[in-house]
Amino acid sequence: MIEPQTHVAIHALYARYAALLDSGAYEDWLGLFAQECSYLVQPRENFEAGLPLATMRFESRGMLADRIYGVTETLYHAPYYQRHILGIPLVDGEDAGLSVTMNVVVVRTHNDQPSDILLSGEYRDLLLEEDGQLRIAEKRCIFDSELIPNSLIYPV
Repeated sequence: MIEPQTHVAIHALYARYAALLDSGAYEDWLGLFAQECSYLVQPRENFEAGLPLATMRFESRGMLADRIYGVTETLYHAPYYQRHILGIPLVDGEDAGLSVTMNVVVVRTHNDQPSDILLSGEYRDLLLEEDGQLRIAEKRCIFDSELIPNSLIYPV
């Protein structure tokens, strides 16, 4: 049984996760991840078939830091805003950490266009305690469609 304070900590982690991404505070967002971590964005079809092909795959915190540098300093793209709409986290297990599943919708807005849905799907994460804080050790964003609009620039 998960303690009530653990549920509160999980909700706080995901609220901060969404707020940091939506505000573009990527360096602070990186701090939500464990020192040893992975991040994967993958279509549902590949996930369910057990196929490794992913739209984004980062195997370390250093790779995530490189992506942040690329997004903020080197990539040329039409900037847009993101808004994360998260469901209620479901804690599936506590074996090697906390296994958490949660629905997610990410809305994208360019200044000169109506908002559109960038992706809908679910997070399947593994959370660990590190330095007295819950941190993300494994982040899997499984999106429902085989396609996402244009390109995926910012982390989701």
